[in-house]
Amino acid sequence: MVTIKNFFKKASHQDQHNQEKEKLLQHDDDEIKNGCCCFTPLYERFKSFFNNIQDFAKKAIEMGKNDPRKIIFSLKMGFALSFVSLLIFWKKPTDVAQFAIWAILTVLVMFEFTIGATFIKGFNRGLGTFCAGMLAFIFAQLALWAGEREKAVIVVSIFIVAFIGTYLKLYPTMAPYEYGYRVFILTYCILIVAGNRTREYNVAIFTRLALIAVGAGICLMINISVCPIWAGEDLHRLVVKNFMDLATSLEGCINGYLSCVDYDEATNDSDYNGYKSVIESTSREQTLLGFAIWEPPHGRFKMHKNPWRDIVKLSSGLRHCAFMVMALHGCIQSEIQAPPEKRKVFRNELKKVGTNAAKVLRELGTKLEKLEMLNGHENILKEVHETAQNLQKKVDHKSYLLVNSKSWEIGKSSIIKNLDDSSSENSSENIPLSSRSLSETAIDIRSLQGNWPQSDQLVAKLTPFKKQNQWPSRLSLVDGEIADHTVEMETYLSASALSLATFASLLIEFVARLQNVVDNFEELSQRAEFKESISVKS
Repeated sequence: MVTIKNFFKKASHQDQHNQEKEKLLQHDDDEIKNGCCCFTPLYERFKSFFNNIQDFAKKAIEMGKNDPRKIIFSLKMGFALSFVSLLIFWKKPTDVAQFAIWAILTVLVMFEFTIGATFIKGFNRGLGTFCAGMLAFIFAQLALWAGEREKAVIVVSIFIVAFIGTYLKLYPTMAPYEYGYRVFILTYCILIVAGNRTREYNVAIFTRLALIAVGAGICLMINISVCPIWAGEDLHRLVVKNFMDLATSLEGCINGYLSCVDYDEATNDSDYNGYKSVIESTSREQTLLGFAIWEPPHGRFKMHKNPWRDIVKLSSGLRHCAFMVMALHGCIQSEIQAPPEKRKVFRNELKKVGTNAAKVLRELGTKLEKLEMLNGHENILKEVHETAQNLQKKVDHKSYLLVNSKSWEIGKSSIIKNLDDSSSENSSENIPLSSRSLSETAIDIRSLQGNWPQSDQLVAKLTPFKKQNQWPSRLSLVDGEIADHTVEMETYLSASALSLATFASLLIEFVARLQNVVDNFEELSQRAEFKESISVKS
């Protein structure tokens, strides 16, 4: 018995020992796994970091391919700094090498992407430095004459210069010269402090001014003589691009409206959103204008009388038209849409107006790009005005499609063809009218009721506009009761018809605004002395 008990005791101890062994092994495995888990996030971070560097390098290379001028500008900057840094090795006089950093800083600050921006920075820095140098020379003499009160004169002069410079730069018209005021204050403080340390005010002031002039001269010489980048040319190209983008956007909006495109396509497609670049280019145009007016006559603009303000004025008139295209795009994205069969009635007229208007915009953009005047013997707006008049006549003739006919008194026996037949013919129709009084003009359009969508069809037609709410809703409470569904549908049909009238009226307004663009272009071409256009006779 004792032997059997001992046997079972040994077995139980062995089982406990094995269980403890398994727990230890499992604990070791968990520690290894946890250690791997600790290293995994670190590996992912390094991987993400290198991927970001790789993406950045690709985008930087792509930027250089898209605009090689940026590579040229970087090379010019490196060459200018390398050239001016040779002053560091100047041996006699020793002050040149000692204060060569002033010339280097001048190149670094003045060297801008365009010539106009470089001239503005140079003017600000030059004027600020010159004024600071003159004041520093005057106050330096006063400090020397003050004797023991020299320190008080220096501190008071710094206060006066800082106060006047800071206050004047807050004046509204002085905003373009804000950098010059900063340079003025900074230069004065450095000159007066350096002169006080060496006790040679005149040497410190004139040496620094001379090195700043050297740096500015090197900067202008290299930036203008080596592949110059003109802000005026950038402004010219930007306005030409605006003409082309607006023409593409106008055609896209009209084609999209007639094709009944869905909401997502109308929102994301660049053909519809081209007008945005025209509207958003205002700040860039003003910036380029500020640079261009500082530039001397150059390139194709040598014989032209500074046309930059007139070009911006032309672009403002174009932007006035872009707002109409934005409104047309809004009609595509609106919650209430005209049925396709009603759009089909005005399809040809809308298409012709859009095509001719886009043609005018592209022709103006091409003339501006070539710096040519319009042909004086031809009216560039003749065709688009005729098509706009035809559209207006069609709207007047088919006005019964753009209103809710059931609110009128209906005559007895009027006959109107259905919408599909009326869309294929452009000749005038004699529609008998029956009026019971001056305020009760009757047009019978009961024959059209079969073409109008029923409630189920209406919901089906609205499904392409995914993001839009389907209005009217199936249940509407009016005075606490459920409204009659028929009345609700008639309200929708009336609103949807009016949306078509809105689209047509916006397009006609766009044509009217084109006249202002043409007038601005003719004024620009005369002031800038554009060349005569050569008409090719076939």
